Amino acid sequence: MTARRALAGTIATGLLAAAAALAPAQAAGASGPGDLPFGSATTVGIHNTYDPAAFGHLADSLDTGTGMIELDAWTDTVTKEWKVSHSNPLGNSNNCAAATTPAQLYTGGTNKNLETCLDDVRIWLGAHPGAGPLVVKLELKAGFAANRGMGPAQLDALIAAHLGSAVFRPADLLAKPGGGSYANADEAARAGNWPTRASLAGRVLVYVIPGSFEEGNPFDSLYTDVEYARHLRDLAAGGRIGSAQVFPAVHGAAAGDPRGKYGETSIRPWFVVFDGDAAAYPGGIDTAWYDARHYLLTMTDAHNVAPAISATDPTQDQARTRTEQLARAHASIVSSDWRKLPAIQGLVLPRG
Repeated sequence: MTARRALAGTIATGLLAAAAALAPAQAAGASGPGDLPFGSATTVGIHNTYDPAAFGHLADSLDTGTGMIELDAWTDTVTKEWKVSHSNPLGNSNNCAAATTPAQLYTGGTNKNLETCLDDVRIWLGAHPGAGPLVVKLELKAGFAANRGMGPAQLDALIAAHLGSAVFRPADLLAKPGGGSYANADEAARAGNWPTRASLAGRVLVYVIPGSFEEGNPFDSLYTDVEYARHLRDLAAGGRIGSAQVFPAVHGAAAGDPRGKYGETSIRPWFVVFDGDAAAYPGGIDTAWYDARHYLLTMTDAHNVAPAISATDPTQDQARTRTEQLARAHASIVSSDWRKLPAIQGLVLPRG
């Protein structure tokens, strides 16, 4: 019940806005968290929410009111299953429950595949229609295996099948309110085409980062970010961008425009999500650059910003102060392992 109360404000805002159309808005006129454009707010996320040591069930992490959960997935090309685990590429080790009802989210058997984790998210959101928007950060630990039947298209199909219309897709960002479409994600983001948070109640944005085991993977020579960005570019060129379900993220903090590391200039405009260590940004990186262009910026390991605080058990005041600090530093999502602080996980602050 405590988690329900923690979500009450968000739920009420979402219910009032349930009939609102998906329309971009400017932060200057915002009168509350729900009125903020999605790209103009700062929320809080939790690292590795699928870990049974962190939460008994994935739904418990959602009950904190968090703005982001994180899932690690492996491509099992023998069984064609997307396994969810930190370090086992051939088995599941997670808290995702086999559920068809909200009650079963807390009682169903765990250690399931990615599709079950996504089902849990969908079922939970169905029981909390005013919650969100929720970001799902997906780390593909060893990358895609498109040459073995587990590539971006297959991931799109899985997400579409298990999250359905709850997904806020790249095509939704591209769609102009008056009709027509922006040419790419960069153009849409820079135009401020993010919907308000209230109009995204109950919705999910999925972004993907390269995995920690990608380097040296003998089965796939492309990193996740490059492969999915190519996928978006090619879908758009073929008039099929609506099938894409995921935003690729540039991984790692860097000065200037981090997309410059991609030799293929044609994929750079498909990156509007960035993800890097929070402690790296204060050292001379112009984070206002991201905010001015309405790009999403996740700052991870927020506890490590000097002066460091606990990764798991800071005081509520410490966690709030750090969140406010990184909101001023233009973070979209402030991520750490603050699992026991629902009052912090539910924060929505103006960005910048």
